Amino acid sequence: MTRPKSSAATLAVLSVAQFLIALDYSIIYIALPSISADLRLEPALAQWVISAYAVLFAGFLVVGGRLTDRLGAKRLFVAAIIWFGLASAVGGVAQDGTVLLAARGAQGLGAALLQPAILGLIGTTFAAGPARSRALAVWGSVGASGLAAGAILGGILTSASWRLTFLVNVPLTLLAALGAVIWISTPQTRVASRVPLIASALGTATVLALVIGLTLGADHPTAAAVSLGLAVVMLVAFVRNERRSRNALIEPALRSTGSLKAGAAATALYMASVGSEFYVLTLLLQSQKGYTPLQAGLAFLPLAILVTIGNAAAERSVRRYGPAAVLAAGFAIATVGLLWLALALDGSSYAGSLLPGLLLSGFGHGVIYTCMFIIGTHDVAPAQQGTAGALLTTSQYLAGALTIAVLTLVLADSPGPTEFRLAFLLTTAAAAGGALLALRRSSVVTDHKVTADLLS
Repeated sequence: MTRPKSSAATLAVLSVAQFLIALDYSIIYIALPSISADLRLEPALAQWVISAYAVLFAGFLVVGGRLTDRLGAKRLFVAAIIWFGLASAVGGVAQDGTVLLAARGAQGLGAALLQPAILGLIGTTFAAGPARSRALAVWGSVGASGLAAGAILGGILTSASWRLTFLVNVPLTLLAALGAVIWISTPQTRVASRVPLIASALGTATVLALVIGLTLGADHPTAAAVSLGLAVVMLVAFVRNERRSRNALIEPALRSTGSLKAGAAATALYMASVGSEFYVLTLLLQSQKGYTPLQAGLAFLPLAILVTIGNAAAERSVRRYGPAAVLAAGFAIATVGLLWLALALDGSSYAGSLLPGLLLSGFGHGVIYTCMFIIGTHDVAPAQQGTAGALLTTSQYLAGALTIAVLTLVLADSPGPTEFRLAFLLTTAAAAGGALLALRRSSVVTDHKVTADLLS
């Protein structure tokens, strides 16, 4: 007997998986001080508990996109979610930093295969237009909520044991894998294309060398210079390979897609602004203001609520004003919120100093996350949805890894108010850049619409 397949059930399964990916990136923030103390990690090495996930995730996303197009999204989804669960289990029982960092890298690799499979399934399950936009809005809402909920849940679980921040993933991955087998139905059409492993390895090596160089910058300038030099060499090799190879990482058709380029820039600036807010705020609350992990997690609750409200508001507003205009508004609101945090972080009252900035940046966060993927995938053919989604998320997490490295360099080992203010101002500048980008995109879309109206 064939079980009935439901698009709503499919979206629910995909949302659970997306929630896991986002949750696992941010849940570590509040747990990081406890992990560092328990496993005796130096600050520069502790940063890699975040960066190992982000770099491997970003570095192999396009490989995951090509595998999605070649092997089928459902098959890859099931394999990747199981891998992700196994890596989480290893991280949860790790007894030293080496095993933990390896587990975090394995999680990132699993997420790199899982993310494009999710987007590929959305692209094949929901037709382009309102149906897909609604599905992406729900998916985006869940993803943004996962980033915010990770900070809260991280505080609650870390108060018992930081290991629970890894082990909590295991039952959710099993649930998602079972749901995929039962409910997800996908066309069996596949694209016979070679997977660009060489290009992906060169791209990943470039980012690894760059992040290592930034990490070593303060304490080991010579090693940092060597690492940054290697990053330049790898980047030249990557660009050369892209121009000459018949199996480029980014296909020529995608390179010329304007909506995809705009979406990639938006995801990068999102991660450099509100996406990195969690890292700075966690350190501010625990190292500067003396919050316990549980108190720090609960302090994120208003932000998480406003992320959800921002998601809902964006979904309605996109239908009326268009995604570019709403994205500009989201970045503008986030800019104000982050600037507030930069200027008010010295205040002794949580409600009077931090809360207004959290509410504003949280609302902007939800609006941005909902819009940026709608813009990025709008003009992409269904057969390339998996790869396009991978490129968007690659941009997002590469920016995240680089931003965390820069912020770690700015905050140094014992950050004070001056260092925290500078860190928040850097995220504010990124949000302002996102607002300008979205305004430009909005004006281009409007001009095209006016031209089309005149021609008709």
